[in-house]
Amino acid sequence: QVQLVESGGGLVQAGGSLRLSCAASGGTFSTYAMGWFRQAPGKEREFVSTINWNGGNTYYLDSVKDRFTISRDNAKKMGYLQMNSLKPEDTAVYYCAVRLVPRISTTPNAYYYWGQGTQVTVSS
Repeated sequence: QVQLVESGGGLVQAGGSLRLSCAASGGTFSTYAMGWFRQAPGKEREFVSTINWNGGNTYYLDSVKDRFTISRDNAKKMGYLQMNSLKPEDTAVYYCAVRLVPRISTTPNAYYYWGQGTQVTVSS
């Protein structure tokens, strides 16, 4: 059993930055790929970014590329999403998730454990 807890969300003006954190407990975090997803009101859950087990491979949604950076610290069992140049369309609940294999995936169904989410609101 793996528990994931996100933090770092909040209200920020357009152009601002936030750093989301994902704390993992249980399981063997260092062997899992991790992903960040988001869900805006009335919309489907959307892939944002993913990172493989050792941080050597990452992938981003086109609209966040060059603005967001995913990273992880396996020794601390932590994942991060640095979000810069935020836009109102980035407003959503952000979720971290892990899949029980080392390789990345952009598909929500490929992820087994999910956090409860953290709200990010970007005002214009």
